[in-house]
Amino acid sequence: MRAPDVPPKALLLDFYGTLVHEAGGIIAAICDEVRRTAPRAAAVTAGDVSRLWWTGFRERTGRSYGRDFRTQRDIDRAALAVAVRRYGSTADPDALVERQYAYRRRAPLHQDARELLATGVPACVVSNIDRADLDAALAHHGLGGRFVHVVTSEDARAYKPRPEMFAAALDLLGCAPEDVLHVGDSYASDVLGARAVGIPAAWVNRSGRARPDGPPPAHEVTALTGLLPLLT
Repeated sequence: MRAPDVPPKALLLDFYGTLVHEAGGIIAAICDEVRRTAPRAAAVTAGDVSRLWWTGFRERTGRSYGRDFRTQRDIDRAALAVAVRRYGSTADPDALVERQYAYRRRAPLHQDARELLATGVPACVVSNIDRADLDAALAHHGLGGRFVHVVTSEDARAYKPRPEMFAAALDLLGCAPEDVLHVGDSYASDVLGARAVGIPAAWVNRSGRARPDGPPPAHEVTALTGLLPLLT
């Protein structure tokens, strides 16, 4: 096991919510459009739509791996379509999801991301997103050459917290689990997923939300700059 004061040989970095902003505002607008176009709009809330969409999305990603893998865009469409039908909305789920993914291709970079990347520590992106969308986002921010490797769910044919993406990143880096640090904003996908394969994880808890029941992350920070002392 790496000593606490020894910097990691490499970083595994989640992308959405960690390096760039999540699509929360777009998702909220989509849910509200489904609500507004439902025949009984007064009886439906955007929160109802969001919960049904998220539940379907989570169930589908959980069983999507190997030969049964489906891209995130397809899963989002299928899960949103269920919500549209459930509430009788006239909205077009395909068009709404395209709006979401157009945002993902140009999602704004968090202010602290470039400071973390400027440390020069070798880094591999590990993201639950489709390859074309991530490549577009990296190109938009001029980050295509900053990462030594990039692994998406589409490449690994599995989603975090399953082990396939972490294993693929370790393989590409030629590192043992204890020699890297995984950084991500999702406790379930990033912290628990990394921990399950022996990788220490840093939880980026930007909003200061309460940690769910479960094992603590190796580190918890409210900004990526909080990790800088660990990397030098």
